[in-house]
Amino acid sequence: MSALVTNSPVWKALEGHFREIKDEHLRSLFAKENDRGKHFTIEDTGIYFDFSKHRITGKTLELLTELARERGLGDKIKAMFAGEKINVTENRAVLHIALRASKDANIQYEGRNVVPDVHGVLEKMAGFANKIRNKTWKGHTGKPIKNIVNIGIGGSDLGPVMAYEALKYYSDRSLTIRFVSNVDGNDFSEALQDLAAEETLFIVSSKTFTTLETMTNARTARAWLLASLGDDKAVAKHFVAVSTHEKEVARFGIDTRNMFEFWDWVGGRYSMDSAIGLSTMTAVGPDHFYALLDGFRQMDEHFLHAPFSRNIPVIMGLLTVWYTNFFGAQTQAILPYENYLKRFPAYLQQLTMESNGKYITLNGEKVNYSTSPVFWGEPGTNGQHSFYQLIHQGTNLIPCDFIGFKKALNDLPPHQDYLTANMIAQGEALAFGKTREEVLHEGVSAELIPHKVFEGNRPSSVFFLDKLTPQNLGKLIAMYEHSVFVQGAVWGVNPFDQMGVELGKVLAQNIIPELQQDVPLRHDSSTNALIRYYRS
Repeated sequence: MSALVTNSPVWKALEGHFREIKDEHLRSLFAKENDRGKHFTIEDTGIYFDFSKHRITGKTLELLTELARERGLGDKIKAMFAGEKINVTENRAVLHIALRASKDANIQYEGRNVVPDVHGVLEKMAGFANKIRNKTWKGHTGKPIKNIVNIGIGGSDLGPVMAYEALKYYSDRSLTIRFVSNVDGNDFSEALQDLAAEETLFIVSSKTFTTLETMTNARTARAWLLASLGDDKAVAKHFVAVSTHEKEVARFGIDTRNMFEFWDWVGGRYSMDSAIGLSTMTAVGPDHFYALLDGFRQMDEHFLHAPFSRNIPVIMGLLTVWYTNFFGAQTQAILPYENYLKRFPAYLQQLTMESNGKYITLNGEKVNYSTSPVFWGEPGTNGQHSFYQLIHQGTNLIPCDFIGFKKALNDLPPHQDYLTANMIAQGEALAFGKTREEVLHEGVSAELIPHKVFEGNRPSSVFFLDKLTPQNLGKLIAMYEHSVFVQGAVWGVNPFDQMGVELGKVLAQNIIPELQQDVPLRHDSSTNALIRYYRS
């Protein structure tokens, strides 16, 4: 049976409905519904979600939620939480939700409750973090550790970097926390520029302990350390590992008692609340990390139990489908009005595009519709002076997610009022624009009128929270995780593998020796020429 969503009867109904409302302006929709700003909102788990400025009606939502039911979303959610192997291409369960489950939860995988294992690792992480924070972990020379350098790539870097920056307000400022991911040597050199080896500890995060970029940087870090300290025994005092490969960790020289485990039912981009978050826990402390997990857990419960029509991640995911497949939107902007969330858009790029950037369905068919849009963004108000021009008056329809907070962490009146006013105003301007009549009323000269008109009808969501706490960060991350799951369920793709990441990595392994030695080349003419140019 075909897995293509375009064969669905509800999809056909949505196509007809789209033709009916595609040209209706948000001005008209708001004029028809006086309480639209209240009706199209959900307030749950401490998040106020306003989706009233979307080009939808009540019928749109009815059809979209019916599509979700027809695509088996409810059963797929239950299957994920039950530990079924829904990652069918890799024959794995998908249990990032177990990483933040309460201690008394029972989440089964292959007949075994995985929650005790999760909490065992969390307790081990807390012990390590406390030793670093209270200065009882001593380096090879007896000095306490002041610097933590996380070495990873992809999910082993983007999650910890984002979380550290987001929660920097709560961090121990006596610690220097840095991150190395790129195999570009400049990344490594700048991260270690002013650090003393005897006060520096490296967290090497690699599931297999064979990832090219991570292990290249780890070996360079090892050489850097030994160049200063001179004794191989120093490695055990200055390196810990987040991995599943005990043999490789020991071969590197790391004491396997300082290896923090995670599991093959956790995908890299879903792993920041596992041992991959060790640098985050060390920076902010175990209590704040547990609060982060509590936020994840609250959103998990909401996603599992809330009806689709009142389910924040479900509505988010369905709106992405609506714009991607019916309006032809190719990108989605993430616009946090909170400077601590400056790395949040980059984190979501991997979460969304590595998950649903697929053209093959779960049963191997090629799709005849678009899947994941491109996610991008910057914090407000900086973005307003950069790319908002295109969002307002460009030729592309770009749905926007605004993320705001009622309270500032650093209270400097009137900054938060100005920041929030800008966020709310941008949504209003995108939705309603400025008509020719309004421009004329302002007395603008005739030749400038076309330039001053804003068509509006540009859709946006607002996610409003009280303030940026570890708990609220957890809610936001889980909210987007589950939205991605909803999109994948509708499109019939697997959000939990990443086959497209592998090909370039495999080919790079072939090219490395060809760059280092004068050997015969057997590539296409362009690739051969590039290799020769580098070698010359």
